[in-house]
Amino acid sequence: MAPIRLQKFLSMAGVCSRRKAEQHILAGRVLVNGKVADRLGTKVDPESDLVVFDGQRIRPDGHLVYLALNKPGGYVTSCRQAGVPVVTELVEVARRVYPVGRLDKETTGLLLLTNDGRLHHRLSHPSFDHEKEYLVKVARPIADKALARLAAGVVLRGRRTRPAKIERISGRRFRITLQEGRNRQIRRMVRKVGHRVVSLKRVRIASVRLGDLPEGKWRRLSPQELKVLLAGIDDDPARD
Repeated sequence: MAPIRLQKFLSMAGVCSRRKAEQHILAGRVLVNGKVADRLGTKVDPESDLVVFDGQRIRPDGHLVYLALNKPGGYVTSCRQAGVPVVTELVEVARRVYPVGRLDKETTGLLLLTNDGRLHHRLSHPSFDHEKEYLVKVARPIADKALARLAAGVVLRGRRTRPAKIERISGRRFRITLQEGRNRQIRRMVRKVGHRVVSLKRVRIASVRLGDLPEGKWRRLSPQELKVLLAGIDDDPARD
């Protein structure tokens, strides 16, 4: 097999995105054949070179997995956390997968998991403008004026949120679509306009919809969903 850049190798193996891999390489956390590889131009042969990241050997994995999970409340979006149930406990696949982005412990709904570091980067980085759609219920009826403020953007920690799409469902329920994902953003935005979120559920990420997937269950992404998500990602290997 022809040599490839080390950051691409780490991404294809499902370790992380290429950009994150570059940071790990520069930090000296990657060894190639027993030597620290801290130059971004380093190339490796996936079939013959020994690559170690943080003490663990990394093997190429051309069989990529893409899952959609309906996350229940009470689970954290992490691969491991002592004493707390994590979302990866809800899926049973042969290969290790990682959550794409985060949902806080109380929030339910659509979460993607994959071992494809390239897709993880594409969906997590704000420059790609992927939409995320949520259903929100607040503690008391919310006025049109407050919804308009949310749509226009509010200032959180000195920086205004990007404009959002808002659709009222009822007096206390509305749909919001964002193109960014700051920490607990919707809950903080709603507090900013004098309300409190009592339930929050994500129903769409880019072209992938939650649909009627039961809470706590998962499914593999369809070929059409993958076609849209992977559009523009180069060197697409075999997928599951």
